[in-house]
Amino acid sequence: MLQQDKRALEEEMKELKSDSDSLQKNLETLHTEAFQLEGIHREKEEMCRKLQFQFEESVQGFVRQLNQNKKSEELLEQYRCEIQEFKLKHRKQQMKFENQLHQLIEQHKNLHSIFTPERLPDEIESAEKTKSQLLSAEQLKLAQLQRLDEELGDMRKQKQLGTTAAETHEQ
Repeated sequence: MLQQDKRALEEEMKELKSDSDSLQKNLETLHTEAFQLEGIHREKEEMCRKLQFQFEESVQGFVRQLNQNKKSEELLEQYRCEIQEFKLKHRKQQMKFENQLHQLIEQHKNLHSIFTPERLPDEIESAEKTKSQLLSAEQLKLAQLQRLDEELGDMRKQKQLGTTAAETHEQ
């Protein structure tokens, strides 16, 4: 009976050893898997850090691009305003020029209507009459001026004579 118990115990021991070996293999397999999973986990964490860094760089690039676009839009708006101002200034100059041109055309029409070939002899005659009248008026004024000059000279002489006589009388 002891031997049977011994055999039963030995068989149990074999089974236990077999189970222990099997469990040891499972444990080693689990350790290997755990090691592999830790490696995969480290790789994934590294990948996550890289992706996070790339994301942050992308966000910064996007913000820079937005700022650059905003500056470009502001500059574009400034250029549009300058172009609009230039167009308005040019339009004002053009309108001023057109007004001057219309005035010159009207003056030309007026001068043309006054100085037509048919009216030219009358205008020349009128100008000559006006010239004669002005010359005679000028001669009349020169004669009056000469007479006034003579009268002024006479008055100065009389005053000098009066002053000289008064000085002689005092002495």
